[in-house]
Amino acid sequence: MTSTATSTATSTETSTETSTETSAITSTALTRMRDRAVTDRAELDRLLDDNFLAHVGMADDQGGVVVIPTAVVRDGDRVLVHGSTGSGWMRRAAAGQPVCLTVTDLSGIIVARTAFENSLRYRSAVLFGSFTRLAQPDVPRALDLFTEHLIPGRISEVRPNHRREVAATMVLSMPIGQWSMKTSTDWPTDAPDDVAGSAWAGIIPFDTRRLGDPLPAPDLRPGIPVPASVRALTARP
Repeated sequence: MTSTATSTATSTETSTETSTETSAITSTALTRMRDRAVTDRAELDRLLDDNFLAHVGMADDQGGVVVIPTAVVRDGDRVLVHGSTGSGWMRRAAAGQPVCLTVTDLSGIIVARTAFENSLRYRSAVLFGSFTRLAQPDVPRALDLFTEHLIPGRISEVRPNHRREVAATMVLSMPIGQWSMKTSTDWPTDAPDDVAGSAWAGIIPFDTRRLGDPLPAPDLRPGIPVPASVRALTARP
């Protein structure tokens, strides 16, 4: 099921509605700024594929709420996260506790003529559901997906994961079913009196995926060149 309404971690206000497919209560109905809603699944996939970092929100053991930053990768119609088998939050998530997973991509600062109207350009999505733990035979492929998502081509340059490394890693999967997405590509929206004033207004664009020059590790042996995977990531257009 794809959501027909949206909410995000950026300027979001939502209401609950009932899914006609699952009869479950959802939280994806946008109550304001509906023009920013995105319902195209391909756009959601593009956002997930463009980013490495997600935040997983869930209840903790003390009745509070915890939000954990973690690497994320899309695998078809599901998202994967991974971590240590000793991780408390991953154990709770693996038990089926309801979670939300958010991904946000910032692309610019909106510089308005007043401090009140300053804002951000962004794409942001929230996925709702629960995780299940991958069977151990499926973990090596999943770990390769994380590596290739972060550094394409790196798998062929390094040794395979040791069995003990795979055994120490838990991979969780959540289907892309109930989700919401919102984008902002706005220009400054100032009042007419402010537009008539002398303050500058516009956009400061930036790309969070633009990488700097690679820095060798302090213990790197002399004579080892920068590998093709790193050169490809850091090459200048």
